This record gives sequence, C-alpha cells and structure tokens, in this order.
Amino acid sequence: MSAMESESPLRILLIEDNKDFAKLVETFLRKHGPEQFEIVWRQNGTDARAELGESSAFDIILMDYFLPGQNGLEVTRSLRTENIRTPIIFLTVNKDFDLALEVMKLGVEDYLVKEEVSTPVLPKTILNVIDRQKLRDQLTALEITERRLEAIQELVVKITDDIRVPLHALRKSVDELANVHMKENFSQYFTIIRDNLARIEMKVVKLKELKTDKTVPYIRDIRMLDLS
Repeated sequence: MSAMESESPLRILLIEDNKDFAKLVETFLRKHGPEQFEIVWRQNGTDARAELGESSAFDIILMDYFLPGQNGLEVTRSLRTENIRTPIIFLTVNKDFDLALEVMKLGVEDYLVKEEVSTPVLPKTILNVIDRQKLRDQLTALEITERRLEAIQELVVKITDDIRVPLHALRKSVDELANVHMKENFSQYFTIIRDNLARIEMKVVKLKELKTDKTVPYIRDIRMLDLS
C-alpha cells in the first residue's frame, strides 16, 4: 500500500521559525489532503527534539535550514546522533549545491525551495519519501528474517546431528522391548512411545524445511516457531 492509500493520516513534524510560512505549509497540505496529513509545528530544534522525545511516531520531518539557535544542518546532526531516523525534507529559500551536498551526506531525503510549498511538489515529495522509507523498512525486515532463518537452519543441522543417534537407539530399544513383551498388556504404551518418536522426527524434518521465522504463542509471553 502506498502512502497515498494510507488510511491513517501521515504525522509531519514541521520545524520552522516563521509563523506565517508554517501556516502556509499547514494550509496547503490540508487543502491537498484534508484527512491525509497531521502537522505538528515547532519553531526551533530544541522544541522539536523535545517533541520527538515525547513521541517518535512521526512519519516525516519538514525542516527549515535557517532556524534560531541551531540551523537545520546542526539539528539534523543532533537527531542522527540521538539515533532518530525519521526521514527529513529540507526547506530553503534558494537552491544551493553545497548545502544540498551537505544535507544529503547526513541522509536527508530531499531538498525543496520554499516557493515550491504552494505547489503539488511538496505533497508529492512527502508521499514519495514515505513510500521509499516503507520500502527500505520492508527490505531491512526481509534481510533480518533471512539472517534469522540462516541461524535457525545452522542450529537445526547441529540439533539433528546431536539427536539422530539417540533417536535411532531409542526406537531400536522400543522395538526390542515390544518384541520381548509382545504377549503382555504393554502394547498401548509402546504405541504411545512410537507415536511420540514419530512426532519428534516429523518436527525435525519441518525444522530442516523451515521457510519462515513466523512464531505462535506457547506459554504466557513465550513464543515458539510455527511448525504447523
């Protein structure tokens, strides 16, 4: 699902010291998508960091370069140092190649001239950035899943090697006992033991063929791999 199709509004932290310009941004975004954007406005980096500290649930940050106290670059460096990875779009009064290079080095997603705020360029840029971030998150999650599966498969190989011989010996012992006590009233117990051995062997096979790291509830807050 693209950001355009998202049901909940996109939360935007706008860092801008000019009240009139901040109002313009908010007015235009709400006009473009009345239910699509939720804007929180802060006038400087200090207030913005406090807002992010209270709630990290922002989809994107719109940041003016010229801010009181710390400028946009300094605020961005501070956020990255604090491991705040919310995507950032810079807003400036004019295009500056050196500044654009600096903000891109910091991982800023995009760079817009303020006069573009009253055009469809701003909402389009916001939505494109959100979609790119979601794609990166999905790829990161996929990479983590693949690494977990590799680790699980390595563990399964070791477990299989460790229990293969004991399982074989146990099955052999059960068969020998069953033959010795064939005429006694123990058959139901041997059937239960054989069924449980078969169940263990089947779980090992499923572990070896595992294609996902999906888990299911087990006991209280403990989860186990889904081998169904």
